[in-house]
Amino acid sequence: MKIECKKINRTLLVKLYGEIDHHYTEDIRDKIDREFYKQNCQNIILNFEDVEFMDSSGIGMIIGRYKISQEKDGKTYAFGLKDNAKRIFDMSGLNKLITCFKTEEEAIKSI
Repeated sequence: MKIECKKINRTLLVKLYGEIDHHYTEDIRDKIDREFYKQNCQNIILNFEDVEFMDSSGIGMIIGRYKISQEKDGKTYAFGLKDNAKRIFDMSGLNKLITCFKTEEEAIKSI
């Protein structure tokens, strides 16, 4: 699992790659949190375009990132969800907490 983080204003844009499962969620969480606080961000946008698979352990990781942005009165958005990740968002109710967009531009514009 690889992730890339970049800051746009007070938003941390997180590009996720590969699989989000119980093997990788702790590393993903640690990397996002470290960058979020180091860069003094308020919002998080999660890019799922290159995520091949996500299981239920990804739900907790995503909810945790939602909570840290909420602590700073921020928002958490996602975009580029493929069928597997979209199904998990829908079944778990994540789509009620985290607004999902088709493109990065739509997500950034909404902040």
